[in-house]
Amino acid sequence: MKALYIASTGMSAQERNVEVISNNIANMRTTGFKRQRAEFQDLLYQSYRRAGAETSDQGTVVPVGVEIGSGVRTAATPRVMSQGNVVPTEKELDVAIRGEGYFIVELPDGRTAYTRDGTFERDNTGMLVNVDGYQIQPGIVIPDGANAVSISADGVVQAFMNNDSAPTQLGQIQLARFVNKAGLASIGDNLFVETGSSGPAQLGVPNQDGMGNVLQAYLEMANVNAVTEIADLIAAQRAYEMNARVISGADEMLAATSNLR
Repeated sequence: MKALYIASTGMSAQERNVEVISNNIANMRTTGFKRQRAEFQDLLYQSYRRAGAETSDQGTVVPVGVEIGSGVRTAATPRVMSQGNVVPTEKELDVAIRGEGYFIVELPDGRTAYTRDGTFERDNTGMLVNVDGYQIQPGIVIPDGANAVSISADGVVQAFMNNDSAPTQLGQIQLARFVNKAGLASIGDNLFVETGSSGPAQLGVPNQDGMGNVLQAYLEMANVNAVTEIADLIAAQRAYEMNARVISGADEMLAATSNLR
């Protein structure tokens, strides 16, 4: 009975849906996290009577055919790249992006990754790095003795050196943006890498060329809405239960057929 297989694809799809929702909820407090949603497609149809087929020599046609679907599959789990809430942290090396753009990070293997997580620190050489020690690109060194480090809205990093009366510019934060940012591939650790779908990175400085600005001593929180996720979770659970009921009903029909013998 095809209903068993069809309902099983529905249960599998809703199981994947719950996995996506659970990952969103688990990352509600993850800096710069972008929520995902599950998207579905129906499977191939078996046509028992095709619409438009001729039913007589006079040219009459079937107005409505008979098609039975094969179920559902998970087509994609795209990320929703909307802006998350920006909250103050009172830490001078925390930086949030307000608008378009990603910070540029060099991975240990030489690859370039991108992130919305602006939780930055200084390593033992004064280099600006993320929490895993990966250097921010282009490299910015905040030397020992630098005081009152400031990061402007357009990404200029300055500090007072020793007893200087005027600040010294230490570097310029660059951002990257993509034609299709939802096409970026997540590699964990709040990092993304470009793909053929995202297109190449377009580099620029904050407040220019469509890039957002940056806010010092702020961080961007996850764009996960707890109420929405719980509502989606309940809907997914109900859909799973209904597909399970279909399997139970199909099993009862098969049992009734067997008892006729």
